[in-house]
Amino acid sequence: MTDSVTTEFIRANADGDVRRLALQAVRHPGVDMPFALDQIAGQQTARRKLPSWAAVDGLVYPPRLPMEQCSGEEAARHKAAVARRLCGPGGRMVDITGGFGVDFAFMARGFGSAVYVERQERLCAIARHNLPLLGLERAEVVCADGAEYLRHAPQADLVFADPARRDAAGGRTFAIADCTPDVAALRPLLLAKGRHVMIKLSPMLDWRKAVADMGGCVGEVHIVSVGGECKELLLVLPGQEAHGPAVHCVCDGAELVFGAEEQDGGADGTGGSGGGLTEADLPRLAGRLLYEPDAAVMKAGCFGLLERRFGVRSVSANSHLFVAEAAAEGFPGRAFAISRATTMNKRSLKSALQGVAKANIAVRNFPMTVAQLRRRLKMDDGGDCHIFATTLADGTHTLLVCERIGGGKRHFNHR
Repeated sequence: MTDSVTTEFIRANADGDVRRLALQAVRHPGVDMPFALDQIAGQQTARRKLPSWAAVDGLVYPPRLPMEQCSGEEAARHKAAVARRLCGPGGRMVDITGGFGVDFAFMARGFGSAVYVERQERLCAIARHNLPLLGLERAEVVCADGAEYLRHAPQADLVFADPARRDAAGGRTFAIADCTPDVAALRPLLLAKGRHVMIKLSPMLDWRKAVADMGGCVGEVHIVSVGGECKELLLVLPGQEAHGPAVHCVCDGAELVFGAEEQDGGADGTGGSGGGLTEADLPRLAGRLLYEPDAAVMKAGCFGLLERRFGVRSVSANSHLFVAEAAAEGFPGRAFAISRATTMNKRSLKSALQGVAKANIAVRNFPMTVAQLRRRLKMDDGGDCHIFATTLADGTHTLLVCERIGGGKRHFNHR
């Protein structure tokens, strides 16, 4: 898709600073500089976001925005696994919002027939070039409006949609109705044409509101986090009215699943014990374990489920931190050993923080920001010490001084 001079420039500057290279464009009159800069930036992003694609020579990368919006590899692999579970081998899938084609390429391998539909001809051209290099020679690329294509297409085993979350001016949008296409308005068509429908949405959305917007026919909600950051919200529609969806918290590939019958009640979704710790509990916390839920679990709001399933106790209703006397095997999040616990009393602080010159500080339901607390404590950032500042059930402002334990890949209990 490019000439040899531009190709050589891309190879020679694969690790270069794109902004600096852009300023040097006049030195390279024979180079298609806009294309070259897109490729250099795209390759650098792919090494981090799509490592298996970065290893494929000759792939063409799109401009910055489609690269920002495309799924990372781990999230794409999860969607492919869900598609295999739902549809089995073979069958037909249609992606009506093809984009850069990451989700399409990972899911298409499990189907006998796969159609990529995209309105932008440039992205279609990139897909036609890339898909054979990725081993998907038989994939069909269609340049069309996805909804219009779907109206005249035969039924598929899976219809996938990832609505664009940008308005006409390029600003970010999050509500389903503000995205393109509006999948809530398209729901009858999606369900008529797909035996299963999978919709990727912004992680900023409240999953309960998203389920309601889709008319109560959502069978599964997948909240996907990677590296402690919530990346996407995925809805699976089974084509029939669902009696409350099963919620999948997917944290770095590991899953915690809770069914409709287990979902926490209450407007805030906490559903916890309602008790929590008080100042009288502080002397007994040293030697206990502190658990911080993963971002996907925080987004799901299934805190009562954590208490019931893992035998932990909430610090307070709004802290979203949990303590346990023994290891809570499979807990979906990070674990810490509590060494000291203190109120904000000046004398208690001095005693509890003696010898601690720097720490990683986090605040949970606490009246100071991290920066404000760090200034109050006169403490540098970093080191092996972790301090969680929170408020107990009786209103006591508390610091929990901890050390991280465990780590690595997590394997959660599914039920």
